[in-house]
Amino acid sequence: MLIPSSQQVDIFSDDQRQLHFAELCNALYERELASLSQQKFNNISLLQRKLGGLKHHIKRAADNLLQKESPLQIDIHNASWQGKQAAKCMADKADADKTEQWFIDNIQIGRCIAIHVDTLGAEHIELDSVDRIDLGQGKLHANKFGWFAVDGKFLEETIRQPDILALKLLKPNKAILTAACCGHNWNHKGKSQPRALSLRELLLSLSIDWKTYK
Repeated sequence: MLIPSSQQVDIFSDDQRQLHFAELCNALYERELASLSQQKFNNISLLQRKLGGLKHHIKRAADNLLQKESPLQIDIHNASWQGKQAAKCMADKADADKTEQWFIDNIQIGRCIAIHVDTLGAEHIELDSVDRIDLGQGKLHANKFGWFAVDGKFLEETIRQPDILALKLLKPNKAILTAACCGHNWNHKGKSQPRALSLRELLLSLSIDWKTYK
């Protein structure tokens, strides 16, 4: 079931609100437990901490999905954002000078950012967050991917995930953030099957101000 953003306020005033909330929670639990089952944990306490915080994070995500003002629609059954996908990934249109100026003017710790991820045979845009800033050196650190110059260039000597070929920090706009929030994927033929966002990415998407793209 898709819910337009303009109707989300009404959800809280009718009897379907609890049903929608429950469906979102179920979809998120299924996705996160499937993801955790595929991960390798050398430390059992780490798995225990992740499981222990799951209930809180899932309820927060489901609740905020129903309240968030966004140009995107919500797919209740899959707990995902839905929006029109561009025929091609727009990351190759990035202007380094404009990217640099935007981040110099707007960057701050905790801000949600968009990163172009080029993998073997596919590409997508992924949400990350800023956890360190060094404007003296003209760079910022993304929580998952590492250091980037504020003009978008990836600065690490190696990429932490072996299947990734290249990374680029992008200046946010509606098209970039729509692609990231909806999990849009592209391959050499064009559009491909969207990927499911992790719970972390979904929570990051809920922090976006769609009027300023911050």
